[in-house]
This record gives sequence, C-alpha cells and structure tokens, in this order.
Amino acid sequence: QVQLVESGGGLVQPGGSLRLSCAASGIRLSIYTVDWYRQAPGNGRELVASIRSGGSTNSVDSVKGRFTISRDNAKNTVYLQMNSLKVEDTAVYYCHTQTWKDYWGQGTQVTVSS
Repeated sequence: QVQLVESGGGLVQPGGSLRLSCAASGIRLSIYTVDWYRQAPGNGRELVASIRSGGSTNSVDSVKGRFTISRDNAKNTVYLQMNSLKVEDTAVYYCHTQTWKDYWGQGTQVTVSS
C-alpha cells in the first residue's frame, strides 16, 4: 500500500523558514516525479515545485529563489525547503506522485503570520 506522509508544517513569522518532508512507503519515489502542491483557503490546488527522477527541478515563479525541492533517495523522502516566507505562502501543502494512478499525502498546514 502506497503512503505519502508530509510533515514539517507550522506557524512561522514572515521572513522565516520551514522545511517540509514527504516520506513514502510502498513506492520508490526516486523513479517518479514528485510534486509539492499547496491550497490556500478559497483557492484551488496550485503546483509549487516538482523534482523528476533524474533530479531536475522546476518551481512556480512566485517561489523561485525562495523554495528549493530536493530528494534523499536513501530515505525515500522529498523535501521542500522554504525560505523568506511570506503571508501569501499560507496554505496546506501536499505531496503528490503519479504511477498508473495519483497518490497524495494528507497535507501539512503552513501558516505565515506575525
């Protein structure tokens, strides 16, 4: 059974940092593209960043230079390092991957507020 479990969210002040983790079981993340999405209240789910099996990455313009996606294949975990956080980064963050079906984690809340 495939499971994705996010962790690392919390409350942080503007300008602060958080590192989100997506730990997988039942699937080897290293051979798939893994994405981080986020969903703010009243908004749809937005793709934030992706990392491909070869290690190449891309991210949405609003987080470029602030967020970094990476993976630790030995730990079967993908990370999202978030620096210089802004109030508008407040959202539930989800990990996602796709084989012949879509897999999502349960989400982790990130709140940026003074």
